[in-house]
Amino acid sequence: MSETSKDAAVTIPRQSGDAAPAATRVKDVAPGEVLLKVTGLQKHFPIRKGLFKRQVSAVRAVDGIDFEVRAGETLGVVGESGCGKSTMGRLITRLLEPTAGTIEFEGRDITHLGAAGMRPLRRDVQMIFQDPYSSLNPRHTIGTIVGAPFRLQGVTPEGGIKKEVQRLLAVVGLNPEHYNRYPHEFSGGQRQRIGIARALALKPRMVVADEPVSALDVSIQAQVVNLMDDLQDELGLTYVIIAHDLSVVRHVSDRIAVMYLGKIVELADRDALYASPMHPYTKALLSAVPIPDPRRRGAKSERILLKGDVPSPIAPPSGCRFHTRCWKATEVCRTTEPPLAELRPGQRVACHHPENFDDQQPQDVVLLAAAKEAGELVPDEVLAQSAETSAAVAAEVDAAIGAEAMEAAEAMEAMEAAEAAEATEKAEAPAEGPAETEVAKETDDK
Repeated sequence: MSETSKDAAVTIPRQSGDAAPAATRVKDVAPGEVLLKVTGLQKHFPIRKGLFKRQVSAVRAVDGIDFEVRAGETLGVVGESGCGKSTMGRLITRLLEPTAGTIEFEGRDITHLGAAGMRPLRRDVQMIFQDPYSSLNPRHTIGTIVGAPFRLQGVTPEGGIKKEVQRLLAVVGLNPEHYNRYPHEFSGGQRQRIGIARALALKPRMVVADEPVSALDVSIQAQVVNLMDDLQDELGLTYVIIAHDLSVVRHVSDRIAVMYLGKIVELADRDALYASPMHPYTKALLSAVPIPDPRRRGAKSERILLKGDVPSPIAPPSGCRFHTRCWKATEVCRTTEPPLAELRPGQRVACHHPENFDDQQPQDVVLLAAAKEAGELVPDEVLAQSAETSAAVAAEVDAAIGAEAMEAAEAMEAMEAAEAAEATEKAEAPAEGPAETEVAKETDDK
């Protein structure tokens, strides 16, 4: 395929004398189709001790996650510090080697590609790093930093690298005349814009943004978020935005994945997640979001304070990893790990007792799932006959219970009547005593 795509936003012109790239870019993916697919992804960091540095344990930063990202959408990933969000971002951009699982980009398995195989893919997948201060080389000018992707990929844009870098600076809202300045001459928000310009240099299809606004002031955060929105509309970008600020994620995301201790516990559309969260951890997170409008604070539910601390990723608890802090935990939560199942259209949750769900009685979710699977294997006639039999048995049981209740009531009435008669006899007996005594006294006197 030629380097001039059907979309002008992803056109990378090449001069006739330029060397051909190491590999051509793969075919375009239509909006809505799966661009990235992650299956069973794991990353365990070994813990080594002793003279020979033998592995004694491992930090399970990411421990088996599954999700998809469609072309043109924004997937937000939220969770508290240490849940594995940033590690997941570095895994899907192949900055880290996964321990297990698969990563597919545009249908191609890129899990174990080497440096040579990943080089052409770097043009399609870029990353915006969290810290705008440490992600830029202080010894390089802005022109050198933003122009580095062109030199590394052997791409010469039309008009030269300098002209293209100045255009990118203008796109992200910086003065093109700052081409020869150094990073220390810019503020935090401006440095993050430089990082965005560098990520967009090669017209990538997907951008992974790791906490892109967490190190910035609130006023600057809004500017950067709006800039990313505008660039997505203009260039047709696909975003994976990692953040812990639920307000920012709600503004920019189409779908949201909630992570806890290396696992995805809920994955749903933005509106469904915020309107009706199903995992208790998601509900606790949303209860902590401040409401700036005083007229809406009364309608906000009470803050949910989770008990205890987050377990260590070195030795996570058995069963559901959230059960040590969950107010709904039962024995099945302690022994059985819940799968990430789709309980509603477009809303997947890993919980035995989900919130805002009709069937959430203790032990009920597991039993219902088993009953549903068994019911699919039984003919409808058998199920109907079984239902009729169950109804008949229930009617007989109700009749028997009613008869027993009636007999018990009659026995109770007879007992109460006997007790009343006995009480009447006792009440009448003492009344004759004084009269007989008076007669006896009169007889003695005579």
